[in-house]
Amino acid sequence: MNQNMIGQLLQTRYQIVQSLGAGVFGETYIVIDQAHPENPKCVIKNLKSHSFSPKYLDNLKSCFLDETAPLHLLGKHPQIPQLITCFEENEQFYLVQEFVEGHSLSTELPINQYWKCNWTENEVLQLLEDVLKILEFVHSQGIIHCHIKPENLIRRTSDGKLVLIDFGFIQSVDLGLSLELPIDEIPVTSLGYIPPEQFIGQTQPNSDIYALGMIAIQALTGREALQFKVDPQTNEIIWRTQDTSINDYLAAVLSHMIRYDCQERFQSAGEVLHILKQMVRETKIQSIPEIRREVVQKPKGKRDNTQEKLNLIPGSSLFTGMKVGLAANSLLMGLGVYSLVNNSPAYSAKETLYKATEKYQTGDLEKALALVKSIPSHSNIYPEAQATIDEWQYQWQFAAVQYQIAEQALEAGKWSEVLSIAPKMPDILYWQSKIDNLVQQAQVRIETETQNLLSQAYEKAIAREFSTAIEYLRQIPQESSAGALVQNKLAEYSEKRQIRAAYFLHNANIKASTGDFNGAVKLLRKIPQNTPVYPQAQAKLNEYTQKQQIQTKSKNVALTSFDATKTLIKNESFHSENHLQEVNIR
Repeated sequence: MNQNMIGQLLQTRYQIVQSLGAGVFGETYIVIDQAHPENPKCVIKNLKSHSFSPKYLDNLKSCFLDETAPLHLLGKHPQIPQLITCFEENEQFYLVQEFVEGHSLSTELPINQYWKCNWTENEVLQLLEDVLKILEFVHSQGIIHCHIKPENLIRRTSDGKLVLIDFGFIQSVDLGLSLELPIDEIPVTSLGYIPPEQFIGQTQPNSDIYALGMIAIQALTGREALQFKVDPQTNEIIWRTQDTSINDYLAAVLSHMIRYDCQERFQSAGEVLHILKQMVRETKIQSIPEIRREVVQKPKGKRDNTQEKLNLIPGSSLFTGMKVGLAANSLLMGLGVYSLVNNSPAYSAKETLYKATEKYQTGDLEKALALVKSIPSHSNIYPEAQATIDEWQYQWQFAAVQYQIAEQALEAGKWSEVLSIAPKMPDILYWQSKIDNLVQQAQVRIETETQNLLSQAYEKAIAREFSTAIEYLRQIPQESSAGALVQNKLAEYSEKRQIRAAYFLHNANIKASTGDFNGAVKLLRKIPQNTPVYPQAQAKLNEYTQKQQIQTKSKNVALTSFDATKTLIKNESFHSENHLQEVNIR
């Protein structure tokens, strides 16, 4: 371990603050990212660039630098740290990853000084399920971890989930590298978890399964990996003694995970998960309870007598072809007679139905129905299969119709209708995904329409046309994210409309008192219906309209009389002028 690295600054941004230890391929440090505003912690792995032959080092560099794309992809899994960057500096190679706050699984195992109690079988099942799901994802990306051990499984503080770390020196399934591990440089804590094939450079995906099996056995027995004896005839690990109380079913699975010959071991994480699920079903355990361990200092002592037991069903299909031989002081898996995989439920009618369900959920109805129809009539699940065919056809047709209706509603601008159809969609991933796409489009358009209507409402409110503003607000769909704002504005504009209506009524009465019935009528006609003063305004409108008519009639009569008088005077003046002209002529 190089303590001289503490305090150094890499890439002018990563300051080393703590050493996490050294391994076969390099050293690991905690650093502070000085260039980030929040100065977060990160993990840096330094590839050891000495003590190896050039050919070996070139291969390591290839894995270290050329495999950044798979590492970035692995970081998308929620239980794998994200890769931040990878760089070379001063002929040294570094890899920067997300720092996971938590504690390692090694602190929870019974060999730890603060945790002396062996794990229950259900706790081990939970561990296997959690880690196997991570490994299933890792292997699906063409990657082998090669370094599974308790120290590399971190119990994350934020949510209590296990996180698989130390992907700094992974090996690709497809690289075909033949690298022998330098045993003299492997930490003692890692030796017990490394399968035989890994020492000779023939690492397989199920090499990770071997390591996980050893961790599970360690949790059940309370013994360290290197404490177990090896059968000299078979090279199999002797881990289950007569004083080890464990269900035969689970013991068989664990023993198969750690078989000496990788060809006789489980071949994939998914295969182990299948077996464990079948085991849970056949032992009448409804579910594996989720367990989140808290590491506390506890005095030495025995666990309660309430340890969970898995009740083995004697006629279990998983035990067909399985033979467990009792040796002098251990329970060993008999060579050539343990055929767990070949007789597993993977080849059963249930598995066919399971595969059909996968096809159905992903949208391949034709293939799904073909698989279900292939289940023979003598199978005990044949009636269930036939019922499934009818149900799937009905659900599929219903989903297709609902989707078509939703599409038409979207095109017609009936976006709220699209949202109302979504909950009716059957539980089919294929159709759920398609309807979700329509829902997203509808929601975007609802928000766009909402902003437009809000803008128009604001403009009318500024112009004091509160009734029109309210009408715009009421056109906004209820599913809009602006629901609370709309309700507040409706209340605000309604109150302002009432105040303005009362103002119009008051001013109309003032105008009427001065005889300006025409002005009063104009103000009264501006008062909206949905206001408290509207009935009073209508009464006044009738009254002032009548008075306006009387006033107008009176004015018209007066004007007519005035015009007649004016005409008479004009005529008399005309006659007088003519008379004077006649006198002058004479």
